[in-house]
Amino acid sequence: MSNVVSDLYRSFRDSILTKLFVIFILILVLGIPIALIFGVISDRENSRDAAVRDISGKWGAEQVLTGPILTVPYLVHTKDEKGRVFTSTETAQFLPDRLEVRGSLWPEIRYRGIFEAVLYRADLQVEGNFLHPDFGALKIPSSDIRWVDAVLSLGVSDNRGLQENVALDFDGRKLAFGPGSGAVALFHTGIHVQVPLKANGSRIPFSLRLALNGSEGLKVIPCGRETTVHLSSSWPSPSFNGNYLPTQRSVGDKGFQADWRVLELARNFPQSWKKADVPPSDLESSAFGVGLPLTADAYQKTTRTAKYAVLFILLTFLSFFLFEVMSRLRVHPFQYLLVGAALLVFYLLTLALSERWGFGWSYLAASSAMIGLITAYSAVILANLRRGLLIGLVLTVLYGYLYVLLQLEDYALLLGSVGLFVITGLVMYLTRKINWYDPTTGRPGVGQP
Repeated sequence: MSNVVSDLYRSFRDSILTKLFVIFILILVLGIPIALIFGVISDRENSRDAAVRDISGKWGAEQVLTGPILTVPYLVHTKDEKGRVFTSTETAQFLPDRLEVRGSLWPEIRYRGIFEAVLYRADLQVEGNFLHPDFGALKIPSSDIRWVDAVLSLGVSDNRGLQENVALDFDGRKLAFGPGSGAVALFHTGIHVQVPLKANGSRIPFSLRLALNGSEGLKVIPCGRETTVHLSSSWPSPSFNGNYLPTQRSVGDKGFQADWRVLELARNFPQSWKKADVPPSDLESSAFGVGLPLTADAYQKTTRTAKYAVLFILLTFLSFFLFEVMSRLRVHPFQYLLVGAALLVFYLLTLALSERWGFGWSYLAASSAMIGLITAYSAVILANLRRGLLIGLVLTVLYGYLYVLLQLEDYALLLGSVGLFVITGLVMYLTRKINWYDPTTGRPGVGQP
């Protein structure tokens, strides 16, 4: 009886289906540390973001420039049910007929520990003109308009970045801005100044200069009937973002220049309105500008790399399994587990090194270390140096193939699909003569039990 049980145990232990089931369970078990690796990457990215916010908080966040906007108060007369008349004050907003922003951004990198943030100093010249406010379109009597209380407001998303006092040249008069957005509820932070308006007039020119600190990028909201923006910088890898792309741009190793032109018809808000008729979201959704990103985000690339972890484990285990079947070897599940653990250490090593060296060199160092380690270990457990070198060759091709996939984002799906097709075809070719009912015979299986 004991012999029968022993034979059944050996038969079950040596069964191909048993081995495949064990490999499947091992891959599932390794899914737990894979999930933990994604958590580590996310934590490190959050630490980086917190460091960037800390640096930016003392310098200036991403700046969004809104306006200038001209606000003119007017009187509103209402009657209650008893016929008594009440008078209150409301405001109307008017945008420039022409708005031009020209400026340069001077970037620099600041560090907090091992983390880095892109900061900049901006020198901006803002000029244009207003048409004299037309209250006829808003159906407001001229006698109710408070011309003397008109205010010009300029939205600056982070006032901490203002480095100099701002003076306004308004219709030939020099006026000094004060803090706060004034009576405009379209932005929470900014500067404003009371401006002299007359009941009659035509075109009103204005100009001002801003010395502004910020980080990561600069955006402008197209408040003019015609808005033109010209920005230049020595940053070699800009990201043009927002609701409009530049009409002209030039990017090179020495920096970039970009020009935008946006008309009133291309945005979602009018030239004038009464208070609360235009929500802030309408203006914010029209913002456009340039970002100054770091050329390589190690966390995003490491995350993309880790997404292929299961595939790498599967293909590596498949290589060991084929050696077992074709060479009549036996690899213990614990040895599979050690190889899988080594494959997972690669991602942590890449992440740790990329925070200091950049992703490319870190990937090369980590993959070389893992290939060398697994090749040496495979040569021992497979009892042959040539077999170990074959495992090393498989891993070299896989890591090289993955690096190409990471560089070709637009073609990753196509190249990945072709690669899987080639791998499937190669496995079918190598196993074409194996009789899976009895692998020791070396004859093709035709389906008979």
